[in-house]
Amino acid sequence: MSVRLHPDGSVRLHDEPAPAAGDGEVLLRVAAVGLCGSDRHWLVEGGIGEARVDSPLVLGHEFCGVVQEGPHRGRLVAADPTISCGHCGLCRSGRENLCQEQRFAGYSGTDGALRELVAWPERLLYPLADSVGPLEGVLVEPLAIALHAHELAGEIRDRRVGVVGCGPIGLLIVSLAKAAGAARVVVADPLQHRVAAAVERGGEALAHEARMSDELEVVFEVAGEDEAVDVALRLAAPGGEVLLVGIPAQDRISFTASVARRKGLTLRNVRRSTRSSFERASRLVAESWLELQSLVTHRLPLDQTPRAFEALAGREGIKVIVEPGTQAA
Repeated sequence: MSVRLHPDGSVRLHDEPAPAAGDGEVLLRVAAVGLCGSDRHWLVEGGIGEARVDSPLVLGHEFCGVVQEGPHRGRLVAADPTISCGHCGLCRSGRENLCQEQRFAGYSGTDGALRELVAWPERLLYPLADSVGPLEGVLVEPLAIALHAHELAGEIRDRRVGVVGCGPIGLLIVSLAKAAGAARVVVADPLQHRVAAAVERGGEALAHEARMSDELEVVFEVAGEDEAVDVALRLAAPGGEVLLVGIPAQDRISFTASVARRKGLTLRNVRRSTRSSFERASRLVAESWLELQSLVTHRLPLDQTPRAFEALAGREGIKVIVEPGTQAA
């Protein structure tokens, strides 16, 4: 069984034959799939940027599964959803996230993981520790993005940090900033239940933006919205840096140029994650200091994916998970 998003916006279940693993691929039984903001763009706006849903597409790029064959048979693995070319200068230098020939799970012509079985390149699979279950394994991919954003920001210890947008990746950035010894981590989001989750992870809710203006040295924007970018610019201190992690709905972001110019701010785009950040994320999920399971607020079986998409579109809870191996009650 698979779930496909159709060009008319409908979400339908399909009975399909099991995929066959090609050269260099391994067959996985999908254990869990996380739905994220980019999936929401496909669902609500019918695409991301210039890429549109022009044929039925299987979404789902945050996933883990159990290997069905080979030396790792029976092992739970996290999957990197980005299939880079592996040959260009960017790939050879460890910047495969910037590869211009890459394909991506659940994007355009490459089906994702909202199905029972998936064949995926073995080089993109990361075996997980025995102590790690599917609910942690499925969060390796968003954690890798949060780690990469932190790597681009540089040293965080004793610096004043802001996080605008407290979805799952934003919350992971909050946790990492606190663990790295940030002097303070100020958080903002229009949804109060997400602000509350960020405060539980050590963040400080933004109460009076005017009083905080110009105080934060590093600000992560994780919403992909013009208003969030403007908030991030206003909070950033002169000479500070704003990292754009969020994906905009219409492939455009605008902001108040005078604020960025007057402060001499650096705006840096964050493009997914690197192999090194994915490897680090797969190790960190086994360490108890990084609490992950509380991020998961919705768990539904594959045949209830339409309900999962409703929760995603309505921005209910924090992280919505689909578990293809479970059955509806």
